Formats: sequence, structure tokens, C-alpha cells
Amino acid sequence: MTDLSQTPLAASDARGRVAELRAIREQVRRGPGERATQAQHAKGKLTARERIELLLDEGSFREVEPLRRHRATGFGLEDRRPYTDGVITGWGTVEGRTVFVYAHDFRIFGGALGEAHAAKIHKIMDMAIAAGAPLVSLNDGAGARIQEGVVALAGYGGIFQRNTAASGVIPQISVMLGPCAGGAAYSPALTDFVFMVRDTSQMFITGPDVVQAVTGAQVSQNGLGGADVHASASGVAHFAYDDEATCLEEVRYLLSLLPSNNRENPPRTECGDPAGRRGEALYDLVPADGNRPYDMRAVIEEIVDDGELLEVHERWATNVICVLARLDGQVVGVVANQPQHLAGVLDIHASEKAARFVQMCDAFNIPIVTLLDVPGFLPGVDQEHGGIIRHGAKLLYAYCNATVPRISLVLRKAYGGAYIVMDSQSIGADLTYAWPTNEIAVMGAEGAAGVIFRRRIAASDDPEATRAELVKEYRSELMHPYYAAERGLVDDVIDPADTRGVLIAALAMLRTKHADLPARKHGNPPQ
Repeated sequence: MTDLSQTPLAASDARGRVAELRAIREQVRRGPGERATQAQHAKGKLTARERIELLLDEGSFREVEPLRRHRATGFGLEDRRPYTDGVITGWGTVEGRTVFVYAHDFRIFGGALGEAHAAKIHKIMDMAIAAGAPLVSLNDGAGARIQEGVVALAGYGGIFQRNTAASGVIPQISVMLGPCAGGAAYSPALTDFVFMVRDTSQMFITGPDVVQAVTGAQVSQNGLGGADVHASASGVAHFAYDDEATCLEEVRYLLSLLPSNNRENPPRTECGDPAGRRGEALYDLVPADGNRPYDMRAVIEEIVDDGELLEVHERWATNVICVLARLDGQVVGVVANQPQHLAGVLDIHASEKAARFVQMCDAFNIPIVTLLDVPGFLPGVDQEHGGIIRHGAKLLYAYCNATVPRISLVLRKAYGGAYIVMDSQSIGADLTYAWPTNEIAVMGAEGAAGVIFRRRIAASDDPEATRAELVKEYRSELMHPYYAAERGLVDDVIDPADTRGVLIAALAMLRTKHADLPARKHGNPPQ
């Protein structure tokens, strides 16, 4: 095959020049050759262009700077100047809405970032911010291009700066489809969502060889930074899938739930699920006995449109659930305790997970519905020494700072500081509802009675009988379902079967909510 990039243009008329252009474009489209493509496929990976075709609506992609080539010299680079320089950039549509994208082409320099490569990414990021449209990065690169030295590192700095400038302005989604090591991992960490594919994508700051040299520990690439590790242990990845096609289809679904930018609302859809549909199943899904576990996800599915939802961080900090769903066609973010795991308590990771989700919803005008069944914060030396106060404050700060419509619903337990942190009326929830099974209190009746009546119980001839009597008394006086409602801390106690209709009506009323924060450069949230 003739390398037109190394051949001077020879045609003298317009038709001849157009023919040359077409030949060059075809060379750009094919990339470095069939052998490189086969090698990519042999690893179970698609090429950059195949990925873009799956992500975007058919025929919608418009490429930017496909003819860009590097100008570096030394180490043989002057003899290797392929078009695109290892990254494909441009825009297209997802369900008819504009989306910007850049995709590393691992077949060219292993997708490594050099000066020209970085300049292309900078340009498409600037275009996305200016146009107010989401940015999706398809990551499959070997890090900085060593042959170009510090210039390549400076290229990463420009990406990080733009990630930060775009934060909370346009949705940023990182799709990890290959290796991502060293400083390159910080760009995905700065974005709103990270997708990973099992077995083919990894993220780590220092690789297995360095870990072994420094610590003596032997670990594989997937064991150190694979999709399952980051989806369940570190919380770096929000989503993990078995193959690229499924992963990219889910990216499209996520985009359908997000606005194009922070000045727009999420797209509404026509809803065939009646707004007033009663959820009779909720009576059986949630046991009245506060000590019995149940699946909160099933509760959410019963309430939202057609039972459809997208759970964020599904496998990390599973004692709290964060989902995007729709109510009467309107996108909402749902934060809920999960009694199936650790009884739904808040701990360090759950607080971080929920805080990040609340901040994302607030940034992109997504109303927040909070479902409470929380016995408190997880006690323990590890939690205290790990900074549960600091991490719990992140969730408190996120809720207090959120100006989107906020509705909270107490299903059963809502005890102590965890009740306050989970968007109680006292920290600014617009509307607070409760089921008749609710128990809102400083702590459980058993613990409270043990503190208040400790001496009386100890002096009793039958301490256990006295304890039981006093627990019953405390519960009837201070923990009955209407105690908070009588004092205006709950706006209404509702029939569980009416939950969907109540939430939809409340959201409709709050649709025009307007709230301003005090003038400031930015807050100083707990870290």
C-alpha cells in the first residue's frame, strides 16, 4: 500500500486533488493496516472507529483533525508520522442529541499521548464545553509517549485542567477499554462516570512490577486494577461489563438520562405507566418489623416508571443505593438505604458514594428522592479512626448545598445523626413524607430506654420485665408514627401504596423551584 502521507501531491487539477484527498481519507479510515487491526481483535478489543460507531447514532460522526500528524523528531519518530496521531476526535449524536467523543487508537503508538495527540483532545474538550454538550472518552492508551518526554506530560496537564473546568458544566463520561496507568488515570477520576470492561481494561497509578519491587506483593494487572476491583473494592468504577458492546450501549442509556449541560433539564419522555398507579406490592415488600431485612431495590422498582432504573456503583458500598430512574417521564436521582446489607447503616464508603451522587444530581438539575430506613452510622474503631465524622460530613454538605427539588420519605427506621444527614427537613428537604411504619428518633427504643432508665432497671426486682415495660412506654410516647408529623418535622404520613402518586405530584409542584446559594467563590467541603 502506498503511504500517501510520505508522498508529495502530484495532481494539478481539482479532480485530481479530490482523488488524492479521497485516497488519504481512506488511508486514515483504515489506520495502520489489517495486521494491527487483527492484533487488536485478538485481544478481544474493538478498534477506535468500531467503538465510535457503537456509541453514536449511525452515520452521525463528524471527525475533527483526522489529518493531524506529530512533528516530533528523534528515536525514529520522524520516520513514523501516521495520520490521527493515535486519537480519533469529533462529535455525533446519541438519540439525536449532540455528544463529543475522543477515542484512543491503540494500533498507533499504543494509543500513547504525545503533543499532537494531546492538542487534538484539548481542542475537542474545548469544543464540548463551548457547545454545552456531553464528552465521552474511549480510553485505550499506553500513557505518555516516552519519546516526546515532558511535552507529553504537559499534554496530560491540559486535559486535567479542562476536566476540572468542565466539571458540573457538561457530563463527562470515561469508558475504560484498555490499560490506563500512572498520571493518565487521573483524567477518568476527574470525570462524572467511569465505565470498565472486564479482563481488557485496567487502571492503576503504579503497575504490578513496581508494586512487587516496592512491597514484595505479587499481583496481576486485573488483580491490581481490573474492572471488578474498581467496581467493588475501590469505588473508582461506577459500572463494569463483560464486553464492549454492552458497555457502550449502557453509556448511551446513561446519556439519555442526563441533560446536555448544567443549563438544561434532563430530557423528559412520554410515560405509559400511570402516575396514579397504586403500589399494593409495597405492603409485602417492606416488613413492619424494623429488624427484618428486605430489598430496597425492589421497592424502588415498584415506584419508578415501568420498574426501569440505572444503579450507580451497584457493587460498591452496597448498604446504600444510588439510582437514576424516571417518575412520570421525569428523570430523578434516588438515594436509599439498603437493609439487606449492614442493615442499611451509613459508613465511610456509603457516605462518600451517596455524597458524590447527590452532587452530580444537583449539578445537572436532577431532582433527588431519598428513601430512609437507617439505624444510624456504623459503630467501630475502624470507622472512627478512618474518619467517619469527616466522610459523613461529605454527605451532609452535599445535601445542604443542593438546590434541586428534594423529597425524603421515611419507610421505617430513621435514627440519630443518620436521619438528619439523609436529607431531613431540618437540612432543607422541600417535602418530607413518612409511611405509618416509620420510627423517627434519636436511637432505637431499646437503647434509649437503657440510657434513660438505667438506674430504674438496675434497681428493679425483675430487670428484664422492667426493661421491656419501659421500652414499650418510650416507643408509645416518642416513637409512634405520628410523633414527627405532629411537630411539623414530617409533612404527611402516607399510604405506602400511594407513594408513586405522591412523589410525582410533589415533583410536578417543585418543577419551577428556584433557590440561590450565597455569593462565594466556592465552598470548602469536608475532605
